[in-house]
Amino acid sequence: MRRKLPFIFLAFSIMKKLSLLLVMLLLALPALTIAQTKKDQMAVKEVEALERQRFEAQVKKDYPVLEKLFGEDLVYTHSDGHQDSKTSYIQSIRDGKSQYEKIDIEALNVRSYNDGSTAVVNGTIVITSPPKPDGQPNLARLKYVVVQIKDPKKGWQVVLWQSQKQAK
Repeated sequence: MRRKLPFIFLAFSIMKKLSLLLVMLLLALPALTIAQTKKDQMAVKEVEALERQRFEAQVKKDYPVLEKLFGEDLVYTHSDGHQDSKTSYIQSIRDGKSQYEKIDIEALNVRSYNDGSTAVVNGTIVITSPPKPDGQPNLARLKYVVVQIKDPKKGWQVVLWQSQKQAK
């Protein structure tokens, strides 16, 4: 029995140290999570505001704002499947191929990643375009996904848009 006693004390000592280390880690985790959450929360607020600003700029044909908010490598996939680059999409607004009288946001969800430097947005919007030739309203209800990246010099940039038409 005497030979087992030192082993029991040694095992107890190791378990005590491991327990203390575990407690210290558990106490430190919330502080790390809070710091990360603040950056993420700030990114979420910024991107949500920019989404609203971008929709407004599309309606008002505010090309300087659109130039600023769209990344140079933008891939803009419309609900019918065709794709535009930044240049071709802004040109489609200039040419009247993409027309927006109003964009109403039904749902908007922003999630932040990579310490507040990447955001994934999904939501639902209703786009009102000029009336159809027969005078009927021209509405499109879309679910969409957007990826925004925070460039250190340019700020938040939309690099991906994907949408899908929904039943009215």
